[in-house]
Amino acid sequence: MRAFLRDRFNLQEDRANEHKTIEEIERSVEFRGANLWILMFAIMVCSVGLNVNSTPVVIGAMLISPLMGPIMGVGLGMGIFDQELIVKSLKNLGVAVLISVLTSALYFLITPLQEAQSELLSRTQPTLWDVLIAFFGGLAGIVAGSRKEKSNAIPGVAIATALMPPLCTAGYGLATSQWNYFFGAFYLFFINSVFISVATWLIVRALGFHLKEYVDKDRERRVRRFVLLLAVATMIPSVPTAIRVVRATVFERNARTFVQNELQRPGSLIVRENFSWNATPPRIEVAMIGDPLPAEELARARTRLPQYGLAGTELIVRQWSTRDSISSAELQALNERLRTSLLEEFYHKAETQILAKEHEADSLRRILQQLEAQRLPVDKIAAEARAIEPDLTSLSVAQTVEVQLDSMRQDTI
Repeated sequence: MRAFLRDRFNLQEDRANEHKTIEEIERSVEFRGANLWILMFAIMVCSVGLNVNSTPVVIGAMLISPLMGPIMGVGLGMGIFDQELIVKSLKNLGVAVLISVLTSALYFLITPLQEAQSELLSRTQPTLWDVLIAFFGGLAGIVAGSRKEKSNAIPGVAIATALMPPLCTAGYGLATSQWNYFFGAFYLFFINSVFISVATWLIVRALGFHLKEYVDKDRERRVRRFVLLLAVATMIPSVPTAIRVVRATVFERNARTFVQNELQRPGSLIVRENFSWNATPPRIEVAMIGDPLPAEELARARTRLPQYGLAGTELIVRQWSTRDSISSAELQALNERLRTSLLEEFYHKAETQILAKEHEADSLRRILQQLEAQRLPVDKIAAEARAIEPDLTSLSVAQTVEVQLDSMRQDTI
């Protein structure tokens, strides 16, 4: 059994030459010339996708993006104690991030669509799932990059880890002076980058890459000390970050379940909900319009908070009846929420219809190709027939099916 598992999970099989893998990652680290232009174009594409709330466009931009190179370069440098590679990767990553944010900010300064869509809003803070995706995506990326034959895993990693959208969201925050978007999205990019680098470092060590050798042993000790300090400095912030992300994710999940089970009622509409797990105390804010919930029901709902793992959480419910007067600010907030919901539904339906039309067009295209293949060369047949029989005045050409009755074999004539 042990031999079977070792054979199945052997990472040394089909492994590329170590020096070739290192050279390929080193080449992908540097941002200059075509690489830099591709990055800027990809940022523009991603910014447009976030602006119009188009998931396919965002995915396409992530496929184009060359951002994985310097991030994996940092992890590789840490794994083989190559200080020059680490410094080079960090410098190029800094250049790439700066240009990406400025390019995105330039787009959002000139676009007439200034509203934050759901695709953009989802990139403003890290969740547990972002951390897991970055870590396992980084593992998949370096394993695929160390193979002799490169699979389609590397483009998939670029999509899954989603490095481009947070930078574009940071550009949106910079362009609109919404600093919570800027810092939240930049923090998400930082967390993703850290966990991709850590995953690369772990696989490089697991594969047994040879450490870089230095003639000067004192310098070798200094480099190893630098790499270890960098690894510790990278890992220490990631631990409390991961803990906070897990707590926030669990709190938000429990809060959504609570709101759905205890506050959602026929005849009323929840137009806004906000969950603040790091407030003192943690807070759930809900805005509703329609038939108001009686005070007794709200009191009972508050007593059930501990059943959802929300003990000590403050519940704030704002209700408006259709007969109540609403201030202009409150009305504007409600209109904004409803408009955003309608836009999301519109874009979703539009994308579904486009996909259906594309599928229908592909089917019609295949039918036309089949008909084209079956079309008889009438002009050539007529010319040959006239050459054989000059007095011929008309000719009928068609495909027929001949059936041999004894064997029921069919032939097309």
